[in-house]
Amino acid sequence: MTLLITHPDADLHVTPPGHPEQVARLPAIRRALDGMPLDRRDALPATDTHLLRCHPQDYLDRIDAASPSEGWAQLDADTFLAPGSLNAARLAAGGAVQAVDAVLEDRSRTAFVAMRPPGHHAETATPMGFCLFGTVAIAAKHALDHHGLDRVAVVDFDVHHGNGTQDLLWDEARTLFVSTHQSPLWPGTGAASEQGAHDNVMNVPLPPGSDGSTVRARFTNDILPRLEAFAPKLVLISAGFDAHRADPLANLNWDTADYVWLTERICELAERHARGRVVSCLEGGYDLDALAEASAAHVDVLRGHDDG
Repeated sequence: MTLLITHPDADLHVTPPGHPEQVARLPAIRRALDGMPLDRRDALPATDTHLLRCHPQDYLDRIDAASPSEGWAQLDADTFLAPGSLNAARLAAGGAVQAVDAVLEDRSRTAFVAMRPPGHHAETATPMGFCLFGTVAIAAKHALDHHGLDRVAVVDFDVHHGNGTQDLLWDEARTLFVSTHQSPLWPGTGAASEQGAHDNVMNVPLPPGSDGSTVRARFTNDILPRLEAFAPKLVLISAGFDAHRADPLANLNWDTADYVWLTERICELAERHARGRVVSCLEGGYDLDALAEASAAHVDVLRGHDDG
């Protein structure tokens, strides 16, 4: 049965009024998943050992020191800490590690980690883009270093480039990081020429205004052959739902059927190479109705590919 990892303390990561990465995101997803047969578990917090696989100790110390006892601490133009934020971020990273453990120990084949804050913009020593810790990169390093895998793929279909994941995995030859994203768009990274220290990064910029047919063609013609050649033993997804046509922060025109199609292709790839093992972690998605609908459709595909 597909594993759903979340935690009520994610709602204690409170952002300022009007901030798009709002508390209401996870309740919207939970309502959409209500009644779906899933193995529901509370996230466990990441330990320092988990975080230190991607972030240096002085960075952890700086984030801890910045955590406020009340109100907000502003880390950059759009990244804030509330009193509950650090715990929520540790639970998000820990939930991803927990999901990796479950699929690699054959307790489930697929998992969705519905947590916030997101993680794919957090660089080695820089919080940014609503993100504190590199959740998916931490999960990938855990699979490699703790479980001994030698090939882990990360597929990021958030509308914004996963600059943090790219930074954290740039020198990691055992990974293949693939990102589809609108370009030009914040954070301004993700050119096709950015290929990693070991040709282990594949960026696929998509033009503003393009719809799902564009990403489907690029996935079929370019991304899937690259993933097939890599033959990952685990597939991680940075599942951002902000390429949806309703999302307020970008200008791609995907719909829910496109997320279903992408998830199907990723799960089929995992069945061919990774015994079906897929761990998906929530990233962006800021229109609540579109987020709820697309994430539920995404999880339903994961569920359909889980034989546990």
